[in-house]
Amino acid sequence: MPETHIAIRARNVTLALGRGTARVEILKGIDLDVAAGETVALLGASGSGKSSLMAVLSGLERATGGSIEVAGQDFGALDEDALALARRGRIGIVLQAFHLLPTMTALENVAVPLELAGAADAFDRAAAELHAVGLGHRVGHYPAQLSGGEQQRAAIARATAGGPAILFADEPTGNLDAATGANVLDMLFARQRTSGATLLMITHDAGLAQRCGRVLEMRDGRIVVDRPAA
Repeated sequence: MPETHIAIRARNVTLALGRGTARVEILKGIDLDVAAGETVALLGASGSGKSSLMAVLSGLERATGGSIEVAGQDFGALDEDALALARRGRIGIVLQAFHLLPTMTALENVAVPLELAGAADAFDRAAAELHAVGLGHRVGHYPAQLSGGEQQRAAIARATAGGPAILFADEPTGNLDAATGANVLDMLFARQRTSGATLLMITHDAGLAQRCGRVLEMRDGRIVVDRPAA
């Protein structure tokens, strides 16, 4: 795979928590290349290490060992401040819990992170992104006034508004009923296709995983299956 086409590269990545007899190995030598624009599903039972892998690849957690390059940045060489700057504008994250600020409208929830990143047209961009996810008529509503599906759409808009090269999604439909979850997933993939972003999605649902181009399965801190989606 040519260097310029690699969005994520991990080599012998380990993650351990605790010390001495209390030390627990979470990730055990992960090697992974993800191409730019690729859609990858990460499957695995609870405790297999999939959320921990996403955390270290997205820069939310520091690996104990190994090397990680994401969107052209060597995460291991960066201190906490530099890592936060490296994530900004390069990485978007959608979680199972929506994490919208309750005292801000949908528009403000999307626009404020853009403002913090220095965007001069933050509110215009936020409004356009909310319109793109079908919330153009709800920009002035607070999270408590939105349904679960609408809140997750707003979270997707927040994740994609900055034009990130890479999107991480951890069980993005986990708090939604099946029909609403399917609609939200359609929206997530639509935004990914429009932007050409790389997508790494954690899911427990093998059916949802088939919507990605590639499926990884984790067990006991290791990737044990790496295959194209059927």
